[in-house]
Amino acid sequence: MKRRERTRHLIELGGLVVKAGLVDLTDDDRATLYGAFLTMAERLRGDERASALALWKRKGKRAFEPEQDAMDG
Repeated sequence: MKRRERTRHLIELGGLVVKAGLVDLTDDDRATLYGAFLTMAERLRGDERASALALWKRKGKRAFEPEQDAMDG
């Protein structure tokens, strides 16, 4: 059961990468994607953590809203 939950979680995270357009924008270059993720991680380890999280969360919620509205209506 635990393994299935982990697999689902990883698939969902991968879906977010695709949904954000990162796969197409990087021509599916894994090194570029990994480098971008490492850059995000560095920022989250630094002094900008709180502001970065707030900004990214706001943007993400706004991006999800039209989908949620479509599902509700």
